[in-house]
Order: sequence, then C-alpha cells, then structure tokens
Amino acid sequence: MSTSFSDYLNQEIHCSCGRTHICDIDDIIIEAGALTAVPALIQKGGYTNVCLVEDTNTKAAAGEALKDILANAGIAASVVTLRAEGLLPDEYGIGSLLTHVPADCGLLLAVGSGTINDLCRFVSYKKNIEYFIIGTAPSMDGFTSNVAAMITDHTKTTYEAHKPKAVIGDLDILSKAPMDLIAAGVGDVIGKYVCLTDWKMAHLITGEYFCEEVEALVRKSIQKVSDAAMKIGSRDKAAIAGLMEGLVLSGIAMSYIGNSRPASGSEHHLSHYWEMMFLQHGEHGAWHGTKVGVGTVTALRLYQLFAEAELDFSALSAYTFDETAWEKAIACAYGTAAPSVLSLEKEVKKNSTPEVQNRLQALQTHLSEIKQLAKALPAPETIRDMLEQLGAPYEPKQLGVDRQLFVNSILYAKDLRNRYGLLQVLYDTGLNQKFAELIADELYK
Repeated sequence: MSTSFSDYLNQEIHCSCGRTHICDIDDIIIEAGALTAVPALIQKGGYTNVCLVEDTNTKAAAGEALKDILANAGIAASVVTLRAEGLLPDEYGIGSLLTHVPADCGLLLAVGSGTINDLCRFVSYKKNIEYFIIGTAPSMDGFTSNVAAMITDHTKTTYEAHKPKAVIGDLDILSKAPMDLIAAGVGDVIGKYVCLTDWKMAHLITGEYFCEEVEALVRKSIQKVSDAAMKIGSRDKAAIAGLMEGLVLSGIAMSYIGNSRPASGSEHHLSHYWEMMFLQHGEHGAWHGTKVGVGTVTALRLYQLFAEAELDFSALSAYTFDETAWEKAIACAYGTAAPSVLSLEKEVKKNSTPEVQNRLQALQTHLSEIKQLAKALPAPETIRDMLEQLGAPYEPKQLGVDRQLFVNSILYAKDLRNRYGLLQVLYDTGLNQKFAELIADELYK
C-alpha cells in the first residue's frame, strides 16, 4: 500500500512526546513518470534562475531527460555537471559546486542521490536558496532529512542544513539504478533496527529525549522495506516504490527530531569509521548504505552477545579514565582525523570517570529492560540472508575491512560523536575488546 505523504508535510503535529513536529517539504512524488512533474513544481513555487546539478553518471540516468522536460516547458536552466569519479561530500566537492553555481541562482535541482543530495543541500542552505532532489537511486535515507553528512577535516560530520522543497522519485528511473545502489538503500533502512534500540537505551540510561511516535514512523519505514524485500532484486516497481517510501519516511523522522538520532546509531558509527579510514588511504570503499548493512549485522551480533553477558557491577565501579593512554590509542586508530575526536572528548568528557560511573549506575537499574530490547532484535543471520539475496556484502572483509580495522571500529567508532549507544555501553562495561576479538575470530578465519 502506497504512502500518502500529505499526512506528514507542512502541518504541525502536536505529539504525545510534548513537542511539535513539522516537515516543511511541499511535495513528495514517488511514481512512474514523476520527472514530468518538475516544471509544474517550479512554476508553483515561483522559482527563477534555476540551476540543474548532476554528475557524469546521473546526467545519463535523469539529467538529460530533465533538461528536455524543462526546455519543452519553457524553463531555462543553467547546468553544472560534476565529475562523478572521486566526487565526495567534502570541502573539495563543496568548493567545486560553489564555483560553478551562478551567483543569482534561485533554485538548485539536485539530480542524484547521496553525494549530490548532500552537496546541494549544504550549498543551497549556505546560499539561502531552496533545492529539489530528483533521486536517481533509492540508495540512502537522506532525501527528506534536514542534515547533510559531510566529510570535513578528515572526519565524517553531520551538519544542520535544510530539507528540500520537493522530492521526486521517478520509478522508471529508480528501478533502473545499479543493483548495488538499490541494495545500499536496503542496508540503510535495516540499520534502523539497531539505531532505534540505541535510542531507546539512551533514553533509559542518560534521559535523552525519545519519541514513541517517531519511533513508530521509523518502524513503518523498516516494514515497508521488509515487505518489499523479496521483489526488490527483480526490480519490481511496486517493491522499488516500497523501498523509496521507506527511505523517505526515515528522513521525515529525522526532520521531525531535527537530527539523525532516529535513523543513525552504532551501525552508522561503524560505517563512518570504516569510510574515514578508507579515505585516509585514498579509497572510497563501498556505498554508505552498503557499509551500514554490514555494520548492522555486526551490531546485531554485538547486541546478541551483550544480552547473554554477565556483568559484575561491583568490579566495574573501579573504572578510572586513563586519558593519556586513551589519547595515544585514538591517535593510532584515527590518524589524521584524531584531532577532532580528541577535541570532542575534551568538550563533552563522555569517557571521564564520573560520566561512565553515572551511566553504569543507570545501566544496573535498567539492565533487564535493555537485555529485553536486545533480545527483541532480529538475529544477525536474518539480515545477513536478506543482504546476500540482493548480492550485497554482509561481512566486513567483503568491504576490504581487515581484522585490525574491524576490531578498532568496535573499540573506537563510538568516539566519532557524542551519542550514547551500544558501542559506548561495551566500553563502559569493559566488554568491547572481548567482543571485538570474539567476532573477529568468527569472521576472519
């Protein structure tokens, strides 16, 4: 059953959590032939000086067709074509786009998905203009969010930006996307199992804000993809629509909260860490959602182990933070990205003795609830089988992650952000090294 997005757009939702949620997107169109709706949306918004942004891949997928549609509608548009090879949402990508976008541009038409979307979102926000996203692959859940995932100072960082005014998902285009990109979209959505558990656990342990209605919205996105999973591999348009709708709903959940918390947890931290290390060696690695899918299988195994673990809280009360040793470990684990990680810890002190001890006391109080949350998660084999069916990687070594990088990710990926989740729990309880080595033994035989 298709989603009626009008239920979510441009209206205040006075939520039971006590907050008012709003998603100020004007239009979301996911259907065959949706590309032809773009001129009417431009005219409705009264936009002038339109600039179409594509890369050398998305030009063929949708850019050329959209140019013809605009020309036939009498809409003049300048065009920026970025080189797809090596294109990243980093300082160079931002500078390249800013260099070529006309100074008087009034609307960006972002033709692409992950990188193009993040670059256009960030640049349009900085220029104080609007943008539309014309998706060319159902590969990630950032279409409707208000944050841009950028790589700055060698670190994967989420920046507040703004939402597009329109999201166009033409099923004739999306269903023809490379299968590895489609599978990446599946990986991005199934990661929500982990991040929702992380979020609820953070609510119990740290008192972090939590919204049950937003959680339900994210679970709806997971269900959309689970229902479509068997037919996605055959490019069935109804299944691709289900995947795209799931990705969009996840983004709306983020926009309701104002950050990525409902859709990004320990599985994303693992993914981001791997990506940063690849980039430091001049490699891009797999797609973001592909890495998230692998990170999800790993995180589910970690949750499985945690649910079975016995904790001695009296022994844990002896924890003291050896900052010098930790800083040396971070310098080795993060390389050129270490300064920003060290700076974050000095600011938030989440590994400090008082902070860890406070969390351990709360963990002892809520341990039974948290273990029940862990036991309610799908088995890692269930997600592995779903990814394998799509021909997608499901083990870190399939991504080029070697044993040491894998172990380091479990130990240190938590330090990327000040966000409590499974990886921080394992650090606090001293289980991280043991579990990292145990799973590494399972995977790297």
